[in-house]
Amino acid sequence: MQVGLWTYLWVNDNSVVELIGKIFIVVVSFIAALGFLIYGGRLFFLLKRFPIESKGRRKKLHEVGSVTAICFTCFLIKCTVVGLSAFYPDASLEVLDHPILDLVYYTLTEILPSLLVLYILRKLPPKRVSAQYRSIH
Repeated sequence: MQVGLWTYLWVNDNSVVELIGKIFIVVVSFIAALGFLIYGGRLFFLLKRFPIESKGRRKKLHEVGSVTAICFTCFLIKCTVVGLSAFYPDASLEVLDHPILDLVYYTLTEILPSLLVLYILRKLPPKRVSAQYRSIH
């Protein structure tokens, strides 16, 4: 839907379609933030109730909690900023005169969260060796 709106705006510059596109981004960002909060929170509390106290459990609690908090916060910030820019023309995100503001906005809502999530989840689980697999000597 977003690509269709961008294509239409590229052909015909229409303020109503631009507003619809911004509202679409607000709704999608809010649903994503809510999804991270609900499902990440459920997983966090499920792991917290897990009876065995171990290093792996604490590490997973930290990972799930951190990723949930980062993603929820960033999607909520994006939802708020795009919502403000949709209804207040002075708060436009298209600040071509101020590339530093663009850099700050995209760094805080896109780049930094992605880097943090990648850093938190940097270790891959060990490979499982199948019981049927035997190495050739």
